[in-house]
Amino acid sequence: MATALEQFVNNVRTLSKQGNFRELYEVINKSTEILTKNGQHLDNVLETLDLQQHSLGILAVLLVKFSLPHASGSYNIDSYKPLFNQVQEFIIGCNSEQIQFAPDTYAELCHLLTQTLVELHVPLRGIELLRRAIRKIQLFDSQLTSIHADLCQLCLLSKCFKPSLEFLDIDVTGISQEGGQFDSKFFLLYYYYGGMIYTALKNYDRALYFFEVCVTTPAMAVSHIMLEAYKKYILVSLILHGKILNLPRYTSQVVNRYIKQLSLPYQELATAYLTNNCEDLLNIIRKYQDLFEREHNSGLVKQVLSFLYKKNIQRLTKTFLTLSLSDVASRVQLAGPSDAEKYILNMIEDGEIFATINQKDGMVVFHDDPEKYNSPQMLAKLEKEMQTCAELDKRVLEMEEEVVLTPQYVRKTCGQNEQDDQTVGPTNVTNGQAQLKHNSYSV
Repeated sequence: MATALEQFVNNVRTLSKQGNFRELYEVINKSTEILTKNGQHLDNVLETLDLQQHSLGILAVLLVKFSLPHASGSYNIDSYKPLFNQVQEFIIGCNSEQIQFAPDTYAELCHLLTQTLVELHVPLRGIELLRRAIRKIQLFDSQLTSIHADLCQLCLLSKCFKPSLEFLDIDVTGISQEGGQFDSKFFLLYYYYGGMIYTALKNYDRALYFFEVCVTTPAMAVSHIMLEAYKKYILVSLILHGKILNLPRYTSQVVNRYIKQLSLPYQELATAYLTNNCEDLLNIIRKYQDLFEREHNSGLVKQVLSFLYKKNIQRLTKTFLTLSLSDVASRVQLAGPSDAEKYILNMIEDGEIFATINQKDGMVVFHDDPEKYNSPQMLAKLEKEMQTCAELDKRVLEMEEEVVLTPQYVRKTCGQNEQDDQTVGPTNVTNGQAQLKHNSYSV
């Protein structure tokens, strides 16, 4: 009589050969206990299964292997190296058609891999692998999977941002259902981590958008992820616009009601920023210095202060044609002429102001913007922006047409109120209990 483990292997082979992957998916979901009890034999099971023909069976085995204690008893990169190699071989060579029948199990394997790499402090090792994993499970380029958040987390921890940009730069138009198991936590984390990556790259426009999406996601309660995103939303909003932008009208009422009360130190910082007085802002920063450091926002807070100095220098260009570096430092509340010179040079280089500095007498001469908007480069830029707007308009019309043709929409517009409409929820991701893990990220 065949053992339970042998029966599992036979089921994998038989159902895979028959192409009955839906039934096989149910079988592997019920086999976790059997595989766990036979943990010492799982490597032998992997040797008997073919990567292309039995991808679902191998997926189930690898998932269980992450939960098994290591024979060596040590918790280090060397003890996990064989398992990492097996997972890498699986993700690169697995049958993507089979994986589509178990997207939630496949995503869970990636989550466990990410968690282990983070705990072992080797996040860089998983970046390329997760890029491949996303491509395996995606139905189209603009589809969001829960693995996206894992990739962004590893990129943040390793400070290797570029691999994530090929996904972050594509606007999401669909969300993978992953067998109905898509946790809203991963939606929030994707936009939270994405906002942090864009902030680190000083792409503040995009960062603000990502934090806004995270904060305005429909919710029944304010999650810790949304709260942390809102704090960074305030700081980036100050850098970009010099004030806190109001959240959109479609923001959940519970968010508007509680999130501001939960971020009072940042509200005080914004109030001080509006005075244009750097000394007032410094006092608030000193007052909450420990809090900002504990929440890993001290770097971003320093950037807010730096941008207030720049903002005040820009205001001087509207009033004066010539100033000494000492006068600039005094009016902007900088420590001395050398700091004023450093700020002005950086702003000239970034195109934020137009000026020249006479090193001999320490004078600054401010100029008008030389751009006449008639160069080939400016024309090319305008054409690119118009093309982007046209593509966006086309996509909005396509999505509107998709919504109009859905049975639920047709029934509602006809005045029907069927029970199906109440059971079929909106496609928006909701989150009430998502919790942000204690990872040390600073921008």
